[in-house]
Amino acid sequence: MLRYIGKRILQMIPTVFGVILITFVLFNVVGGSPAQHVLGPHAKADTLEAFDEQRGFNKPLFFGVETETRAYADSDFKRSAGDWQGMDGITYTNGMIILAANGEYTLPLKFDLRADCKYALEIESRDEISKPWKKQRTVFQTLEPIKTGGQPLEIRSIKLRRLMNNPFDSQLAFYLNQLVHLDFGISSSTNQRVSKLMLDGIGPSLMLAVPIFFIGLITAVMLSLFCAFWRDTWVDRFFVVFSVALMSVNYLVWIVAGQYLLGFKLGWFPVWGFEDPRYLVLPVLIGVFSGLGAELRFYRTIMLDEAHRDYVRTARAKGVSRTGVLFKHVLKNAMIPIITNTVIAIPFLYTGSLLLESFFGIPGLGYLGINAINSSDVDVVRAIVLVGSIIFVIANLLTDLCYAVVDPRVKLK
Repeated sequence: MLRYIGKRILQMIPTVFGVILITFVLFNVVGGSPAQHVLGPHAKADTLEAFDEQRGFNKPLFFGVETETRAYADSDFKRSAGDWQGMDGITYTNGMIILAANGEYTLPLKFDLRADCKYALEIESRDEISKPWKKQRTVFQTLEPIKTGGQPLEIRSIKLRRLMNNPFDSQLAFYLNQLVHLDFGISSSTNQRVSKLMLDGIGPSLMLAVPIFFIGLITAVMLSLFCAFWRDTWVDRFFVVFSVALMSVNYLVWIVAGQYLLGFKLGWFPVWGFEDPRYLVLPVLIGVFSGLGAELRFYRTIMLDEAHRDYVRTARAKGVSRTGVLFKHVLKNAMIPIITNTVIAIPFLYTGSLLLESFFGIPGLGYLGINAINSSDVDVVRAIVLVGSIIFVIANLLTDLCYAVVDPRVKLK
């Protein structure tokens, strides 16, 4: 078994790395600028640059020798003079700016450049109309003004890049280095470590999700055995209709109805907060009741399928009671699909229930995740998705181990 576990762990490494790459691409490439999402479209360039610097977003994506800087946005002057507008000695015409002769012109930066970095300035220009356009690239550590000679200088585009000392000093490397040190970054909305926020939230989430999980599982399995015991009778048909009715009602309806009737009207339970275990009773009841229909329907099908097997008829022919057949034979042989359905649900326990935590004010990971999505808190959402994916991979390994425990026919190879 240890050899099998070691082999599966080795197989999990590329899977987890693939998950890391997918989450990196989704949040660093597809989502656009995290700084712009968090700080808003009117944030100043130096504020956006400081945000990117703290979280590694001002580096090349995967690798590279240079990266853009918010100190100066790329200018091609096709539509306007941009930041050069209104400067002395500058005119704009026909998609280019013209710098007057015998002058010095400072690049209109939004903030000072870093003294510990080198930069590259690329200018596409010409000093006479008859001459072709030329691109001139200058590497510097201290920015010098643009000087013109006896002829005006026509400029069609200007680009400023910060040069990297290490081409692999990238956003991906920064992110991987964080994960190696179990650092998920800093929340942009609370300015706290994401790891601390997750540790604070996992307790309330588990206190809510674990009772729902076990109470719902035991109740559904027991009722499914009850249906198998009384199959094809009015009792069995009642629970079929009952499960379908539960499945037909939206999850949100159970929450609103439970809060209104049991919390507001009858006053049996508090409807908001997390001060003591009494605040968890109502959300646990709603969680169990809302999910009971689907689980009962699933486990009932499994039990009835096992009840018609040959080994059941053999056990009855030997005089085993109906109760003994159900609990000693049917339930034992139905454990494979039960384990599959159960263990796969384990990864979702750590996040709790998004809706329940949001509607009842429980400060768990679900509540944290909803707030992070609403506030575009990239680091928090990315951490929750990544940890959930890793737990899901581990749960698959746990499922296979449980198969070997409950079924001697399963061999771990």
